[in-house]
Parts: sequence; structure tokens; C-alpha cells
Amino acid sequence: MKKLSIIFGLLAVLLSNIMCAVVAFNYRDMLCGIEHAGYSAPASTAFLLLIPYAIGIAICIILAIVFKRKQATK
Repeated sequence: MKKLSIIFGLLAVLLSNIMCAVVAFNYRDMLCGIEHAGYSAPASTAFLLLIPYAIGIAICIILAIVFKRKQATK
């Protein structure tokens, strides 16, 4: 159980880093598209990608806590 707790903790950190990179890239892409390609959506729509990443991070954190508690009760 300890290994699973560590794996899900690291996965949560990895997902948060990937989330930051993806959202920043898409935000900058939207700004460039608005300037040069005539996109009509606001650049803030890039932040909608936070939702699935935040759900995944929350699930990983919850699983890490559950596995850590199960390991501590043994």
C-alpha cells in the first residue's frame, strides 16, 4: 500500500505540472490566434482545460490518502 500511495502522490504532482504547461501553451495559442487568425473565442477559454486536470489531480490525491491510511492501520 505504501508504494501505491507514493505512486498516486507523484502522479498528482506530475499531472499538476502537465496541466500548467498545457494551459499556458493553449492560452498563448489563443492569444496568437486572436491577433493573427481571427479567433472569436476569448483567450480565457483555455482555462476550461483546468477542469479535467483538476478532477484527475483530486482523484490521485484522494487515492494516495486512502492508501496511506490503509497502510498505517496495518
